[in-house]
Amino acid sequence: MSFPVLPYGRQSIDETDIEGVVAALKSDWLTTGPKVDAFEEKFVELLGVDHAVAVSSGTAALHCAMHALGIGPGDEVIVPPLTFAATANCVVFQGGVPVFADVDPKTLLLDPVQVDRKISRKTKAIIAVDYAGQPCDYDALDSIAKSKNIPIVADACHSLGAQYKDRTVGTLADISVFSFHPVKQITTGEGGMVVTANSEWAQRIRRFRNHGISSDFKQRAHEGSWFYEMMELGFNYRLTDFQSALGISQLGKLSGFVRKRQAIADIYNQAFASIQGVSPLEVRSDVAHAYHLYVTRIASEALGITREALFAALRAEGIGVNVHYIPVHLHPYYRQKFGTGRGLCPVAEEAYERILSLPVFPSMAVGEVDRVVSAVMKNVRPSGSMPR
Repeated sequence: MSFPVLPYGRQSIDETDIEGVVAALKSDWLTTGPKVDAFEEKFVELLGVDHAVAVSSGTAALHCAMHALGIGPGDEVIVPPLTFAATANCVVFQGGVPVFADVDPKTLLLDPVQVDRKISRKTKAIIAVDYAGQPCDYDALDSIAKSKNIPIVADACHSLGAQYKDRTVGTLADISVFSFHPVKQITTGEGGMVVTANSEWAQRIRRFRNHGISSDFKQRAHEGSWFYEMMELGFNYRLTDFQSALGISQLGKLSGFVRKRQAIADIYNQAFASIQGVSPLEVRSDVAHAYHLYVTRIASEALGITREALFAALRAEGIGVNVHYIPVHLHPYYRQKFGTGRGLCPVAEEAYERILSLPVFPSMAVGEVDRVVSAVMKNVRPSGSMPR
């Protein structure tokens, strides 16, 4: 018997989004035009930040942040292991060295105590990942970073729309980066944004996304000029106008999208509260979680089924569960290039063996949420015989 596939994440697109994109496609500008500026301005207004620079992906945003901070060969940047590889890769792109600091066992967020232990005279930045959509403990991280004059980059690719102690994500670090991949809170297809209060960094990022050139095509067209200079080595990390049009439309729906994700998480929390062995990650009382992911830990010894067997059983029923993530320091590239391996971050490594991400996205119907709950309930069993 086949089941309709329910993915762990999916974009929510409506007619107003489509109309915005079509209007941009019919305009004189497909890229580097007025919609990019308008998207950045909407982002500044929504988050209450000083500068926002749109780029082609969350990965590009991370790379731009490292460039803005001047990360170079031999510089160390502290990163968590439970994240997508791009968080560490952006350091390597600049010739730097990612230094992995373990996570808090309850939230799986970067542990400030471990960060403090990993700081050396070579440390030039800290990247804090708002894993699953919950902001890190920025007060604790900021206290450590300020005492050593080290900037913090918030990898907020999971947490657009979240809050930390009544402060908006995007205002919590020296630089914050966002992703607009289809499974994120809003989408532009692919795309990203870098926000900061530092005008010099913002200007460096604007050049870096445009090959290191001092002006873009729209500026030259406005001025009636052909002249430009390449000031530094950069990349083509530009976002298009039609993607920006989609982003503008999606931003207007952000708060509703986040509320829907939170409502789905509440249903999961209530449903699994009585099951010993299905344990959602702890959410601190001083945050508003954006729930890019709904991550729970599976205790095989209590449930009578391994995480791997539960994963396979749910996938067989069309429930698109996933695992986020294989710790970055365990990937072959990092093992070979930096000599990392098991034992470096034991909390993250132990968590990886248990975590499972359940579907959560704004267009999930109540029946689909119930379907996930029922499938999990059906496949977990009281302690007893373990599958061989």
